[in-house]
Amino acid sequence: MTRAAVLTEGPIGRTLVGFSVPILLGNVLQSLNGSINSVWVGHGLGEAALAATSNANIVMFLLLGAIFGIAMAASILVGQELGAQRPHDARRVVGTSATFFALVSVTVGVAGAIGCEWLLDAMRLPPQVLPLATSYLRIMFVTVPFLYLYQVIMALLRGAGDARTPFKFLVLSVGLDIVLNPILMFGVGPVPRFGIAGSALATLIANVVALVSLVLYLYRRHHPLCLRGADLKLLRLDRSIVSPLVLKGVPIGLQMIVLSTSAVAMITLVNRFGQDAGAAYGAALQLWNYVQMPALAIGAAISAMVAQNFGARRTDRVRRTAHVGVAFSVMVTSSVVLLLLIFERPLLGLFLPRSSAAFALAVHANRIACSAFIGYGISMALFSVVRATGTVVPPVLALFFSLWVVRFPFALALEDRWGADAIWWSFPLSGVISAVLAALYYRYGGWRGGHLMLAPAAGGAD
Repeated sequence: MTRAAVLTEGPIGRTLVGFSVPILLGNVLQSLNGSINSVWVGHGLGEAALAATSNANIVMFLLLGAIFGIAMAASILVGQELGAQRPHDARRVVGTSATFFALVSVTVGVAGAIGCEWLLDAMRLPPQVLPLATSYLRIMFVTVPFLYLYQVIMALLRGAGDARTPFKFLVLSVGLDIVLNPILMFGVGPVPRFGIAGSALATLIANVVALVSLVLYLYRRHHPLCLRGADLKLLRLDRSIVSPLVLKGVPIGLQMIVLSTSAVAMITLVNRFGQDAGAAYGAALQLWNYVQMPALAIGAAISAMVAQNFGARRTDRVRRTAHVGVAFSVMVTSSVVLLLLIFERPLLGLFLPRSSAAFALAVHANRIACSAFIGYGISMALFSVVRATGTVVPPVLALFFSLWVVRFPFALALEDRWGADAIWWSFPLSGVISAVLAALYYRYGGWRGGHLMLAPAAGGAD
């Protein structure tokens, strides 16, 4: 029988690195997949098709953001229960999470497939884009049940200390998506040309195959979180589990809303300075997305390690994980920022002509703003510690403060005097504020006195 990974023992640094790397590689793979698919759509089907997928993917991003927090809460619950050596209660979380996400995803998928044309019409898409986006998004809504279940199973596995298995099957799904996209979009041999719907069909097939393969693999390996025999009754909805999933998951999910609305607000400010500023920001943003990835991966690793150690009441390892995690985040993010500054011209040249005014502006913006991600990385590491103990509201409030009370008002207030530089300088300022708030709450907040999120089931011993 495969055992869940034990994160309450062994060297913290080596475990943190080993856990972070598969998550980081997975994030890079997913971003590359999106970029490659956009190239196929844009060059093969034209600007209207690319606009259609861009608008439809905004909807999908919001839908994934809505379940991100609840999936993270399920991951933390599993980690705490395994750390407390209560595997039966960990399987209770798995059973309720599977049923909860199945019900929610089927409801969202059916409602979305029926109402997607109305939804896209409400987004005021141009007439030539609307039918393409509807065709694409309708199939993507059919993908939702498989995508949701796939995401939550991967989250549960990471909560159990296993980051390698999710990565293996992410490689499978991304590989299938990349291969199938041009085949289904343009047609090859007996395969007909589906156009933009082919891109969505590729995503659907890739997710179904990856989900089924992952489940079969886990059962074949007799993974301790698999439900079989008497444990199948755990698939019923348990209110004692649904409650922390929602109450803890919704505040975590709100982070996605804070981030996405802040991004919309910032690009609105950028657009005031014309086409060159917008192009410069778009190009720099492509690179900044990759700069953030190491901190995101380290944060996910910290969350899994702290959840298990908090469940085991290993407060010494929780503290050491926080310190090592922050050090790693600063070291790795600083290294990536330095590389970006050294190679910024060839990298930005992938997106903009070097002779353009937008290219010079992108270089200028990058030199001012990219250091902000070191501060964001510190706050991400510390708040991953806090969230893993079940304390989920302060991180959201700190994020809201740094983005909506500091960054946006600063840029808005000084744009008349500083021009676009007010926007670029608002990034490092908010990064510093975010890091300071995280450090203050980590040092003085009441998160250490928290309790396990789930009460043990009566007679639930294995």
